[in-house]
Amino acid sequence: MDEQAKEYLLKIPFWTKKKNTLEQTGDFLERLGNPQQDLAVIHVAGTNGKGSVCADMTAVLREAGYRVGTFVSPHLVDIRERFLIDGEIVGEAAFEDCFQRILLLVRQMTAQGYCHPTFFEFVFLMAMVLFAREKTDYAILETGMGGRLDTTNVIAHPIACIITSISLDHTQYLGETIPEIAAEKAGIIKAGVPVIYDDNEPAASRVILQRARELDALAYGVGQGEITAEEYSCFAAPYQARNAALVKRTLEVLQIPGVDEKLCERVLKKVCWQGRMEEAAPEVWLDGAHNPGGIRAFIEAVKGQLTREAGPAGQVQLLFAAVSDKDYGEMIHLLCNSLPITRVTVVHLRSERGLKEQVLAQKFEEVGCPAVEACETVSQALETAMAHKKEGDRLYVVGSLYLIGEIKELLRQRSC
Repeated sequence: MDEQAKEYLLKIPFWTKKKNTLEQTGDFLERLGNPQQDLAVIHVAGTNGKGSVCADMTAVLREAGYRVGTFVSPHLVDIRERFLIDGEIVGEAAFEDCFQRILLLVRQMTAQGYCHPTFFEFVFLMAMVLFAREKTDYAILETGMGGRLDTTNVIAHPIACIITSISLDHTQYLGETIPEIAAEKAGIIKAGVPVIYDDNEPAASRVILQRARELDALAYGVGQGEITAEEYSCFAAPYQARNAALVKRTLEVLQIPGVDEKLCERVLKKVCWQGRMEEAAPEVWLDGAHNPGGIRAFIEAVKGQLTREAGPAGQVQLLFAAVSDKDYGEMIHLLCNSLPITRVTVVHLRSERGLKEQVLAQKFEEVGCPAVEACETVSQALETAMAHKKEGDRLYVVGSLYLIGEIKELLRQRSC
């Protein structure tokens, strides 16, 4: 039955013309007994870094002895990755129980004229039921897109709001400028609730501070360098240090019993979040950067690795895919003009939004990449890239979290 539940969920469109308003989503929750009201919610929005912040926060609170529910997206391999209890994906029995409860409610509500929930709305409702049933001490919720109109923003009384770095992404939905996008992200701020935010983009910070003042919410900016890369030593990714700094500041603000600076530093050194500068096989690195801001952070991390490389460095190769609603042209331009890439393999993702491999190949060739090979499937692309990879070479897989998920599964199969 578990597989039937997953199949049902994955057939719900991610993007629909009609969806429930936040008020209507609240009606669904009310019929469920308002499980969200029993949760101490830490609400996380932003363009890049949300998943890493959620992973860091989960790890610290777990180490302090608290029971933690974490709702994140997207999943990479298994849909149950979206629901974590104490950092572990939900078991199949609990997943099935929550799914059936929401499915029954959906049938009742649609019969009364409500829209069928979108995929994200459905899994969010499941998460609220799951976390309340598991009696979590804290629930960490990652927004899906934006913030102001995001389904998770139905939470009226979080204990803290975190806004990670903001850059241009989803511009057709959120706005075409940094201030416009920041306004959507700042929509999660609630009256009197502290907001902790990445203070490295002045245009975004001004919008966040203004919204915080309007709602009498204390605002805490976290700037560059508040945690060094050396302190965050799981892997060489400077952007993870910035995300860790947001978590440290949030926990300082909340003053949670049993959580102190020494605990934070000890735990944060050990946290790794899959698909973010993850070495999934020897010299094969996966990073879910999928917009220009994420690509800039990825480039910074790769440059750091190459600088610290001991002995003669091998070649840098890339396996890349992207979806059509991202600024893939800017992403490709940044990659080819910032890193010593010698070969690129591009692939068409199994998604209606996936860009054709020929389009990507042409763009790489236009910016002067010396060797580009186009593949129709991810499995073919991985085999092609691995065939060209010599000992000492580094292969970086980047451009889409959907790509990362497929590659992780293929690498798992190769190792079996």
